Formats: sequence, C-alpha cells, structure tokens
Amino acid sequence: MRFLDKAKIWIRSGDGGAGCTSFRREKYLPEGGPDGGDGGRGGHVIARADAALATLIDFRYRQHFRAGRGGHGMGRNRTGKAGADVVLRLPVGTQILAEDGETLIADLIEDGQEVVLARGGDGGFGNARYKSSTNRAPRRADPGHPGEERWLWLVLKLLADIGLVGLPNAGKSTFLAAVTRARPKIADYPFTTLHPHLGVVDRGDSRFVLADIPGLIDGAHEGTGLGDRFLGHVERCAALLHLIDGTREDVVGAWRTVRRELEAYGRGLAAKPEILCLNKCDALDRSVIEERIAALRRAAGAPVFALSAAARTGLDAPLEAAMRELAAARGSHAEVR
Repeated sequence: MRFLDKAKIWIRSGDGGAGCTSFRREKYLPEGGPDGGDGGRGGHVIARADAALATLIDFRYRQHFRAGRGGHGMGRNRTGKAGADVVLRLPVGTQILAEDGETLIADLIEDGQEVVLARGGDGGFGNARYKSSTNRAPRRADPGHPGEERWLWLVLKLLADIGLVGLPNAGKSTFLAAVTRARPKIADYPFTTLHPHLGVVDRGDSRFVLADIPGLIDGAHEGTGLGDRFLGHVERCAALLHLIDGTREDVVGAWRTVRRELEAYGRGLAAKPEILCLNKCDALDRSVIEERIAALRRAAGAPVFALSAAARTGLDAPLEAAMRELAAARGSHAEVR
C-alpha cells in the first residue's frame, strides 16, 4: 500500500428539494385546501476518522465528492426524501484545511470523530406552509436552497508520542525495530526509509508510540534529498529522540545539521525536548565513545546516551528519558484542561 499524506479534494453538498404547490382533491370536498409538502434537505458531506486507515491513498484516484439532492415535495403533505450523505473516511490524525492550505477547519484526532464539512441545502416550503385565515388557497411554494461547495486540503499528521530524527543512515529504522515490533526496511545505504513508520514501545505497564521519519540532510527545508515534508508527522510528538551515527568523524556537525533543519521548518519543532543519542557504539572503542559524547555535551548542553540499536545495548536509558518527557507533557496538558 502506497503512503500518501496530502491530498486536495472538491466537495459539494446536495441542493434542497423544491416545495410543492398542490390542493387536496377528493370527491365531495370541493374546497379541500392546500396540501403541498416541503422539499427534502440535501445531503451533507461528512468527514469521519477511521483508525483502520493509515494513508490518504484513496484520495489520489478520486478527488470530487458530491452529496445527493433532496427530493421534491409532493401532494397530500408528503415531504421529499433527504439527499444521501457522503462520508469521507480519513485516517486518525488527518487535518482538514481550507483551500489556502493554512486555515484549519478540523483536526481528526479520535477514532469515530465526525465533522460536517458542507451542509446540505434546506428543502423549500410547500404551499401548505402558507395557509392562513386570510389566505385559504396559497399558490406559493419555495425552491430548495443550494448546497455548499469548496476545495479542501487533507493533511495527515501521524499521532505519535515520540519522534525519531537524524541524518540518513543514523540507525533510526534499526532502533525502531529493536524497541518495537515494527519491521521497517533496513539496509546499509541512505534513504532506506521513504515514508514514516510507527511502532509501539512497551515498557512494563506503560507504552508509547514511536515515529520514524526519513532522514534529514543539509538543505532539506529547501527540498534537498526527501525534503522536510515528513517533519509534519512529528509535530504532535512530546519529544524528539535524535540519533547520531557514532562512526561519523564530525558528530557535532551531524547534530547541528539536523538542528538547523528543525529550526528552518519551524512550527515549534526546535523547541521540543530533545533526547540525544550516540548510536552504533558497538563499532567504537571506549575512548572514542567518551570523546564524542563529551563533544556533543559541550555543543548541545544536554546529556548524551550511548547505545547500539544493532546490538540492542544501551536502549533502556533513552527510552526511560522518553517516558519522562511524555509524562511531563501529558501532565501539563491535563493542567491546562
């Protein structure tokens, strides 16, 4: 299944049905009076979050969605049938934006959450509505109200608690496979990860979702490499777990490259708590590890964890740090509520 995290669609709700002009006609009732029914409402266009979906690929092949028109009113006070609704099933975590790509209309963050994107037009009144003591035979009936139409952007931002960032080949996919049951593609060349992967980390009675995104390189915010478009999938994360390839000579330069891309992307990513990890330490001597950790500490002003995702050593400390950051973020959100 191909991963797609952005799509543009056109929607239109249904027009309301027209009201009816009708008079009751029965034997021995020459003045039966008006009995024209109202028109039915047009169908709505509704967005519904569905946890069974993980991509917007369905909207690559179909971009236009039109709800049904309301039925016309009929005699004998019969109201027209309501138009059929159109329900757009979207992955949990999808943001719905206006045509300008900036105005947020809805953010679907819970399974089953529904939002009406375009309301169907109301049906017109039939002439029975206009009967009064002074107007016994009204001949007025209203047309249905038109529906709404608009262009929308659908943007999927995965719901993850902790985000994995780093340069290509830093070992992010290996780390994800080591601490979760996810099985991303792993190879000894850059950009093996072409789209985000999610995994669930179980730590005793606690668990959290870890997101692995394609690696960043210098100039990613300008479109170099795979660009920075996948950074949107870690915008919701409580903290970023930054993996650095310990076999690189300039580990500080690698850290600074990713930090520059986070700052250039904006949207608060650079301000998120960072859990800094030196990976691939199984291939290094103890003295080299200590030297590179010390250099990173001086540059980042934060603790640095030594680990090897391939050998599955040193994984506990960064995961515990991630859980502390997540607990702190959840606690602050609870206080705000």
